[in-house]
Amino acid sequence: MKDRGEQYNPTRPNRFAYEYSIQHIGNIERSCKPMRLDIRRFSLQLKHEFTIARGTRTLVPVVFLELHHDGIVGIGEASPSSRYGETVESVEAFLSKVNLEPFESPFIIDAILGYIRNIAPGNFAAKAAIDIALHDWIGKKLGIPLYKFLGLEGKQTPYSSYTIGIDTPEKVMQKVKEAAEYPILKIKLGLENDREIMNAIRSVTRKTLRVDVNEGWKTRELALESIEWLSELGVEFVEQPMPASQIDDIAWLRERSPLPLIADESVMRLEDIPVLAHAFDGINIKLMKCTGIREALKMISAARASRLKVMMGCMIESSVGISAAAQLSPLIDFADLDSAEMISNDPYEGAVIEKGRLKLPDRPGIGVKEG
Repeated sequence: MKDRGEQYNPTRPNRFAYEYSIQHIGNIERSCKPMRLDIRRFSLQLKHEFTIARGTRTLVPVVFLELHHDGIVGIGEASPSSRYGETVESVEAFLSKVNLEPFESPFIIDAILGYIRNIAPGNFAAKAAIDIALHDWIGKKLGIPLYKFLGLEGKQTPYSSYTIGIDTPEKVMQKVKEAAEYPILKIKLGLENDREIMNAIRSVTRKTLRVDVNEGWKTRELALESIEWLSELGVEFVEQPMPASQIDDIAWLRERSPLPLIADESVMRLEDIPVLAHAFDGINIKLMKCTGIREALKMISAARASRLKVMMGCMIESSVGISAAAQLSPLIDFADLDSAEMISNDPYEGAVIEKGRLKLPDRPGIGVKEG
């Protein structure tokens, strides 16, 4: 076993920190009541109709989770995506199977998450909700923000992009004007009006643009032609240009693309990274895809080993999911953690974007409070 004085690498599973917590937090009250989970469904209202290559939404149902133990409440969130076979009903069904009574404390996080993982396959967002709540509870118990528990510098956060959904050129230009405080824009493409949208945007701004196609281009020839044109417009990179199932076509595209390619739908869990590393220049990690913070840390480490850039992204989530992901933001290259800015009825307050940059709350755990 290596000496405990070994330099800590925050992208590795934080074994020493968790062991320290278990050994030195003090005597865990064995007389405490068992851990209890409470869940509630909630509909997030988007400020604008939001369209990507797969469809349009104005309301997004999520599930909030509260983990009660020792007088402390850890908060989690599940924002399920039909793209990955989840709904709020499937989240609730999965969480109804969870029994944490055999576990004496949230500090035994590896054992708990191992149990959660084996209840049923899939259910990524549901598992993420539990992972987030456990980490929030631990931070609150210790009285420190999660990023400090992970050994990170809270002020070393990246700028986040702000997402502009697919729309008419007139509406897209209006959305760009409303996003005046954000220096980086992420533009959704993948339908027949891609060029109209991009020309409209470039007519009103010279900001840094990133493009997300959400698997919308179905042939490699179309993808290459589109990327070559986007390169002339000064786009920084392109996210998920083709369907995840077409990995060979994406690898062909990467060899010829003048812009970096970032994987989104192609990457979910740690085991996906070796499979796609030859076809992409970076990956987009989302807690709702990868089952939470614990897995995301492992993915960051694996991406670095594979010389891939790292982005942290999100589904449509409240400040709970965003604040949890933002705790890892000092470790990444790109952030796309803007969804809390896009909803009008966020029931929580947490990480925010100020002049385009992520700002972490100086509160214990993931730092959220009721709004």
